[in-house]
Amino acid sequence: MRNAAICWTNSKMWFLKRAAMHLIQQDQKLDTVFKNQGATGSTFELSADSSRDPEKIIAEPQSDSLEEGLDPSPEGNLIYSISDRPPWYLCILLGFQHYILAFGGILAIPLILAEPLCIKENNAAKSQLISTIFFVSGLCTLLQTTLGTRLPILQGGTFTFITPTLAILALPKWRCPDSSADPQVNGTDPASLLVNEDELWKVRIREIQGAILVASLLQLVLGLSGLVGLVLKFIGPLAIAPTINLIGLSLFIQAGQKSGAHWGIAALTVCLIFLFSQYLSKVNLPLIAYKDKKWKVFQYPLFKLFSALFGMCGAWLLCFLLTYFNALPSSPSEYGYKARTDINLSAVKSAAWFYLPYPGQWGVPTVSVSSVLGMMAGVLASTMESIGDYYACARLSGAPPPPTHAINRGIAVEGVGCILAALWGSGNGTTSYSQNIAALGITRVGSRLVLQTAGLLMIILGLFGKFSAVFITIPEPVIGGMFLVMFGMVAAVGISNLQYVDLNSSRNLLILGFSTFSGLVLPTWFHSNPGMINTGVKELDQLIMILFTTHMFIGGFFGFVLDNTIPGTEEERGIKCWRKAVHKGPQMHTTDDSCYNLPFCTNFIAKFRLLQRLPFLPSTATQELRTQM
Repeated sequence: MRNAAICWTNSKMWFLKRAAMHLIQQDQKLDTVFKNQGATGSTFELSADSSRDPEKIIAEPQSDSLEEGLDPSPEGNLIYSISDRPPWYLCILLGFQHYILAFGGILAIPLILAEPLCIKENNAAKSQLISTIFFVSGLCTLLQTTLGTRLPILQGGTFTFITPTLAILALPKWRCPDSSADPQVNGTDPASLLVNEDELWKVRIREIQGAILVASLLQLVLGLSGLVGLVLKFIGPLAIAPTINLIGLSLFIQAGQKSGAHWGIAALTVCLIFLFSQYLSKVNLPLIAYKDKKWKVFQYPLFKLFSALFGMCGAWLLCFLLTYFNALPSSPSEYGYKARTDINLSAVKSAAWFYLPYPGQWGVPTVSVSSVLGMMAGVLASTMESIGDYYACARLSGAPPPPTHAINRGIAVEGVGCILAALWGSGNGTTSYSQNIAALGITRVGSRLVLQTAGLLMIILGLFGKFSAVFITIPEPVIGGMFLVMFGMVAAVGISNLQYVDLNSSRNLLILGFSTFSGLVLPTWFHSNPGMINTGVKELDQLIMILFTTHMFIGGFFGFVLDNTIPGTEEERGIKCWRKAVHKGPQMHTTDDSCYNLPFCTNFIAKFRLLQRLPFLPSTATQELRTQM
């Protein structure tokens, strides 16, 4: 443990030294620009593209007049916006921070499915599922950030697929057998017994693979056909706000359960994140770098960049020390036991050093109609959730609201990601991760390259079972404290969309209040009364249960219907201001719609009119119209 700490300290100092040299080079280039301008008495501001390439720092005279109104987006405080390219060593550290933030949510899925899949105490199978879901999540993250919406959005396992998965595995056909009551197992050799145990859970996961594989074709069709984009023409702030808001509010139970394991540790995690991200955000640490045969001291915003990582690691370290000195309860029945860091050490010992997931590793997927119909409800709920995530991610990364073609392409790529997850056999699909979107606002780093680096790290580190298993030792209250901050940030981003709406209108207040409140009430009631739904068709019952137990689907659905049926002017509904914000994206945000264009093929698409008519590709006429407006 001591050697690991020394290695971590040395690597951290190396990264900081590289960062120091990078900033010193930027300062030198900035001095050169000022000298070339020759305006000693003028005030200058750096353009948003200055961090993209140190060789292209632009200085412009600062305007004496203030813009009318308030800038609703937080990109003015961004250190790196969506198209900026931080140094590679910063991308690794920031990408690793996103990896840690998503780790708990991704890791929870195979652990939840272990028992219904009849894996039970098979740690080898658990580690294989963990490696598979991390590998696929990294692959889908690269696809989404490169070919999908191209927003800095992380893809990981989705909880919307867990409900239909558990419903499928609860059928009499797929219930786990009682091994103690099977007399035929006795007398078999250990090799055949192992084969039987492996086949016991593999036949079940193949059924889940087939359901996800076919159901995800629906998401692919919705994106490629442009049906999602057509619906978006009728979606305004009163539909988007409750959808994003309920993404954060609906997770209060999970945050409370994990934080309740030890409220003191959870509170410490929250305080540390607030301390680093807010109170110390303007405090720059003095760092030393050796350049041109002499040592130089410079100021670096370390707290602002790695606030979430420092907050979690600080609380994690305290839990380790309390565990080491045996200050925490050692009995599982005592309060505070889950704050120990030695609870899951056995998983680290049993994990394989290296495991390479591959498609079809569990066998050929099986398909049944009832399983596919139930899983389609999860696909629809995931699609609605992702649309809200796209808008939230765009606001926090300095990008304009996503155009229709980017949303269509993003949903289609998510469908492709779920298909890949089914082929690889992760037991789940993939979707956008809200907690990582919230981290963009806290760290003020919205660079696409950082999330692409995070995807690569998930692929590479997913191959090393021992490394991933180490993070299983993160105590639950530390994760709960992080959830309190992150999900609250997501809910606040949803509320911020109401800036376009006339909140003095009783119409708007009624729609907003009913949509949000029903999005909390109905899912809670359906969870408490599952037997009340009995149409005589099991597949229909399952479809109704999944849709009406998804908070963001209920809130978004009521907001959409009421906003488009209750009479109201475009100014009152916020539609006019909303569209104005979209058309004037280059003036209000740090970048324009070009950040959503596909890489390396923009000129090729512009040459062919037929390609521009596809609903998932940008149209030159549309871009010219936005530029003129």
